[in-house]
Amino acid sequence: MSIVASEIVVSKFGSFINAWVIEASVFNGPFAVYKDFIPSTNQYGEPRSHHPVGFPASSSTVSLLSNCLEEPKTFILGFSKGGTVLNQIVIELGFSDVESNANSPSAGQPIDRHPCGSEEIYIVPRTKEGLLNSISEIHYVDVGLNSAGAYLTNHDVFERISKRLMQGAPSLRFILHGTPRQWSDKRRDWIRSERDKMLNLLESEAPKSGGKLKVLARYYFADEPAKKVNLASILLPEVEAD
Repeated sequence: MSIVASEIVVSKFGSFINAWVIEASVFNGPFAVYKDFIPSTNQYGEPRSHHPVGFPASSSTVSLLSNCLEEPKTFILGFSKGGTVLNQIVIELGFSDVESNANSPSAGQPIDRHPCGSEEIYIVPRTKEGLLNSISEIHYVDVGLNSAGAYLTNHDVFERISKRLMQGAPSLRFILHGTPRQWSDKRRDWIRSERDKMLNLLESEAPKSGGKLKVLARYYFADEPAKKVNLASILLPEVEAD
């Protein structure tokens, strides 16, 4: 219902707005009870009084928005040859400095600016440092090349990423998605070898990261011939976070 409501709001006001639908945290049967927003309500959510003491409505609203927006997270996906771009991003990530996105003026694009100097909330990274520090998941989606280099196999890079995580960078998860189209191609068996090496490197560094580096591999359509693989189906419902 919340998704439908937000889509309707955006359709009415335009795609330039951010629509947030806040539901009641408590329901008494079918009755919504906004107890965090109204000073006093009865069991059915009907207000007993309205007064400004404590500013509960505005305080609760800004608390919800701040928790959602104060530190943007970015998922990066690369499909087929796009995996080479992921490799470049991972290398740059390994060589980037650790910085906190929260309260960072370079972290993202503010949703509002106030001339009085009040706090700005960022939702979109606007610098390379802000982008790299916001990445929380990297998805390799059926990547492959007609030459070596589909997957990154540089141990130094993953070692740097592990150390980076120990220095305070946010948690990072690698997900490798594959189909027989790439992982079972006997004419390009280096793709599978590179995948295995990258997985081994990530798995060897994961314990050194304090649990902040995670890796997962998913194989789709294992029993299907490579020519019959529907690539769109792994891009839509299957590429998802656990």
